[in-house]
Amino acid sequence: MTSEGSAPPSLPRHVAIIMDGNGRWANLRGLPRVEGHRMGVRSVRAVVECARELRIPCLTLYAFSLENWGRPEPEVIALMTLLKEFLVSELPLLLRHRIRLRVIGETTSLPFAVRQVLEHTVSATAGNTEMTLTLGLSYAGRNEIVRAARRLAAEAADGKIAPEEITEEMFSTRLDTAGIPDPDLVIRTSGELRISNFLLWQSAYAEFAFTDVLWPDFGKAEFLQALEEYSRRHRRFGLTTDQAVKPPGK
Repeated sequence: MTSEGSAPPSLPRHVAIIMDGNGRWANLRGLPRVEGHRMGVRSVRAVVECARELRIPCLTLYAFSLENWGRPEPEVIALMTLLKEFLVSELPLLLRHRIRLRVIGETTSLPFAVRQVLEHTVSATAGNTEMTLTLGLSYAGRNEIVRAARRLAAEAADGKIAPEEITEEMFSTRLDTAGIPDPDLVIRTSGELRISNFLLWQSAYAEFAFTDVLWPDFGKAEFLQALEEYSRRHRRFGLTTDQAVKPPGK
């Protein structure tokens, strides 16, 4: 059994992916944008299965941002339909591979039918311990930070904590990702070089990998390439190179 705090040597404990390029993939082929999103589901399945095979404890996918609600209504409806279909079709895989599903974001904004299926899938997989798959749905990093700050402000106003007692660790426990290690590696597809309001707090010391590959074309080979690149990085967390290579406490 693999805990969320461990992973094989040279592999990240937590990989987060900004899945970008579905619409462009479809446009290049003269297809409706929804077909790009539909083909992107294949990439989700491939990456989830690969991460599970490699015993990577945590995988987070940016599926639908808070800003995505501003897209044309037909596309949003199609995305919600695809999300519902994905949750139903992939539940057997999640159960078979002992993968727990978690969600981050303003899920109350999702359609009722989608919330029902989502809640069922989260509940059905809650006891799984081999891997945690987190979906960012109606999610935005700044919004998450504001909501966490409001929680702490309310606790301080109620006299449960004093403002001077607030630490980074305490703040982290009020985020949607509480209980999940910060991402070691953030991957973005489609050639864009930005993080688009994704895991802003949590990615403070993450390594980033950018690829020109559009998400529907991103599969096991591309995922392994990003992991190989990560394995060659030397993470110092603000220390010198000599300090970073010393065993803890030395």
